[in-house]
Amino acid sequence: MWKGLATLSRFFTMAPVILFLLSSLFAQSLFLKVEPEKPHNSHITVMGIVYCDICSNNTFSRNSYFLPGVEVNIECKFQAISPRTTEQISFSVTRTTDKFGVYKLEIPSVEGIECASDSAIESSCQASLMWSSSSSCNVPGHKTTTDEIAIKSKQANVCIYSLNALNYRPSERDTALCGN
Repeated sequence: MWKGLATLSRFFTMAPVILFLLSSLFAQSLFLKVEPEKPHNSHITVMGIVYCDICSNNTFSRNSYFLPGVEVNIECKFQAISPRTTEQISFSVTRTTDKFGVYKLEIPSVEGIECASDSAIESSCQASLMWSSSSSCNVPGHKTTTDEIAIKSKQANVCIYSLNALNYRPSERDTALCGN
């Protein structure tokens, strides 16, 4: 009988410790955040360059240079992936080239929008020249581009649309610099 009482006595002296451990575990579980599964949306960047085609041959030659301060209109259409609807997101924005002749549009992650390299998704972007700040190179050459290369990084959910180059040229060709 004394054995039973000794065991019972040890249980009751351990009971507050066990109760404390159980209650602290329960309290911790209440404060744990359940993170919702993040959608696999892509962060999309659309970019391209504008250059001055000095020799008016629609190629970037050793006499060509990149044009800063050119306004470019970017139009994009993205097909949203949704189990219930087929939605399309379209927009048009104007960007100005930087000192390297680069224009860029950052599109933050939008639910259901993925990169175009997925074969089932219909997405496209195009750029059009609007205005050049250059007084010596202001006649449009390649005015609009629809050709694009979509580069996708699956680990970072980053997608880059690299659009073909656009160009302006001088009103008159410099035959001394470019030949006949």
